[in-house]
Amino acid sequence: MADKADNPIAQVTAPSLTGRAGGESSGGGSPSQALCVDAACSGNPGPMEYRGIHLPSGKEIFHFGPVHGTNNIGEFLAIVHAMALMKQQGLSMPVYSDSRTAIIWVNKRKAKTTLAPTPENQPLLDLVHRAELWLQQNGIPYPLYKWDTDNWGEIPADFGRK
Repeated sequence: MADKADNPIAQVTAPSLTGRAGGESSGGGSPSQALCVDAACSGNPGPMEYRGIHLPSGKEIFHFGPVHGTNNIGEFLAIVHAMALMKQQGLSMPVYSDSRTAIIWVNKRKAKTTLAPTPENQPLLDLVHRAELWLQQNGIPYPLYKWDTDNWGEIPADFGRK
């Protein structure tokens, strides 16, 4: 990544956040300081990519893909990527995903994918295994919440392909 002046996530100096304090605004509004993640996939399986967006800056912090995979795998990897990046950089803020499935997989520290291994997707499945190991070794070090699409609109990391 570039220096701190060009990197909005490196500029975040929020103290360790516990519970929902600091992550959600009062009055039922959307979060004020968070990493929002989302994935997109054309087909199932098909070309998949995911990214993380920093709130409130709206800047893309990371992007991965496209690779051959599924949307659920991308959503799962995006959450773990966000957590690993924050841990690596010594930062702390909530992570939001609009995927109930991915949140369940993260909470169980296991991606329950039915994607059959092929030579084309084996590197992605290896990455899933690494993400599972990371969760087993690190737990869930940051608050993880479901994005409230009904009240807040599309998650800021959305690829806009619906």
